[in-house]
Amino acid sequence: MNSNIRFELSFKNISQLDNKLNFCKLNNIKNINIPCKGLIKKDLFNSTIKYISKNYNEFNVTYHYSLYHQYSKNKEKSYQDFLDFVKSSKTNKKHEILLVSGSNKKKNFNSVDVLAYLKKEKNLKVKLGIAYNPYLQKYYNISSERERLERKISTGLINSIWFQYGTDIKVLQNEVTYLKKVAKEEKINLFGSLFIPSKQFIARFKFRPWKEVYISEKYLYALDNFFDFTNDLVSFYKKNNITPVIESDFSSSEKLDSVYRFLENEG
Repeated sequence: MNSNIRFELSFKNISQLDNKLNFCKLNNIKNINIPCKGLIKKDLFNSTIKYISKNYNEFNVTYHYSLYHQYSKNKEKSYQDFLDFVKSSKTNKKHEILLVSGSNKKKNFNSVDVLAYLKKEKNLKVKLGIAYNPYLQKYYNISSERERLERKISTGLINSIWFQYGTDIKVLQNEVTYLKKVAKEEKINLFGSLFIPSKQFIARFKFRPWKEVYISEKYLYALDNFFDFTNDLVSFYKKNNITPVIESDFSSSEKLDSVYRFLENEG
């Protein structure tokens, strides 16, 4: 089962990371994502890459590279840092990169800009993942997401698209249909964010909603409804060959069992 699932790790230091990697190893989890947000940026992000490369080369790792969080001094220096990161990651065939602009886009230094710069690099063959938020136009009145996607795909540097989490499957269906038309000439893998519903998750989200993440009120106020929706979302992912990315905490046997039980029962 877990060959078709990815798991995102969250941690505050290398010791916590090591515990979670050991847990993954013991539970035969091979596909992991390392985010670049919160405390995981700059020194900790760089240390994480070195630590995993040195001690855990059995994992298939996707590193999220946030241009916002990794920004340093100016855009020239920041671009060079990213270029060095891309070149170093090429030596490990099990590493992939998901390029994200970050929570606040830097002027003239977001994922669209950086992909355009990369396209001009000579002798650099690289394939990257990009994020896509299907819910921006309907729920946040931001109409640029499709245009940005088309510009990114036109570089020929994209091998995967990662859908932001949200709770409107009709909107998601429309965007997947559109995306498959736009990317029909390319071989692109699709990934979709997935949270296992819980009272704790709902409480946290209601207390501090995430920027540009749409979750319907009816799921925030009725756990049963949230489970029903997640059932539908898992089915949708399966039907459209979208690999789920588990973003809920899974780092105990009990929590991991609930993830697997949920995925086995749903859809």
